[in-house]
Amino acid sequence: MKNLSIAQIINADFNVSKCSPILRPFNGSIVVADPSLLTPDNSTDGRWHMFFHTTFGIFHFISDAGVDFRKVKKLTNRAMRPNINRIDGRYYLFFERTLPLFMNALNLVNAVRWKSEIYVIESDDLINWSEPKPVITNTRDYERSERGMSISNPWLLQENGINRLYYSCGLTFIKDCGFCEPTHISYAVSKKITEGYVSAEKPIISPDKNDPYLNLCSGCLKVYRMSDGYIGIQNGLYEKDGKSHSAIILLTSADGLKFEFAKVLIEPAVVDGKNWMKQFVYASHLVRYGNKLRIYFNARDTANPIFGRECIGFAEAEI
Repeated sequence: MKNLSIAQIINADFNVSKCSPILRPFNGSIVVADPSLLTPDNSTDGRWHMFFHTTFGIFHFISDAGVDFRKVKKLTNRAMRPNINRIDGRYYLFFERTLPLFMNALNLVNAVRWKSEIYVIESDDLINWSEPKPVITNTRDYERSERGMSISNPWLLQENGINRLYYSCGLTFIKDCGFCEPTHISYAVSKKITEGYVSAEKPIISPDKNDPYLNLCSGCLKVYRMSDGYIGIQNGLYEKDGKSHSAIILLTSADGLKFEFAKVLIEPAVVDGKNWMKQFVYASHLVRYGNKLRIYFNARDTANPIFGRECIGFAEAEI
């Protein structure tokens, strides 16, 4: 994104693709979520690669056009919210590592406190991966809450020899959903890609009761270096008309640490008669391919914890 300006992103008109959702829950899971992608120019085989999670772990799918994805393999259990990076020809997949599935289920009834941290696996070929290694563990009080300790939604930004790993943390219970979402957004820095990270003393984004898109909790943040500054793409959680919602918003920043609201990119809606993104639009990944920008994201039709389903789709804009 470094050869694009902030104004180009602000002026881009993103439209949800008519073929969305492109991926629905499968094999007994009720969610497919948090897509992270490699475009053909960054992959080993000239195809699109998508990493995402279900109830049962992180999966790797491929596609020729970034639309019809098919399974390659399941990568790891006890894992969610992946972030794939290609650095000097090597691939680094950061993710949130959780307690075993049964223990996570007990957290829903508050019988077991949640615990998650950031781990990484590495590969040279997108086929063979290293064993999971811890990257960010709990060192700050703001990462904890009454329901446990959460460090999630990793996002790596490299600049001037420094690795800045953004992450979500804390747990806010969303009543109508029956589960928690991340309270704050923070970051950690290191000179090494996979170790030595030191977390900031306080979060850079926290809930704001007066913010129409951030009055419940902070969701997640993806930060991109532009030619004239930084943009952040965030999905905050908010209450409106007695219900919780999430929308994807665009932020701008001079330093990648202090952000200001710019515009809403994608809001909950019924699109082309489809209800899949009716109440929540969640975590996203902005990619560029040729003269187009795509925002891949997951969305949820309803807050109901039993009947709600999360799917993956994308919105596209020309530049």
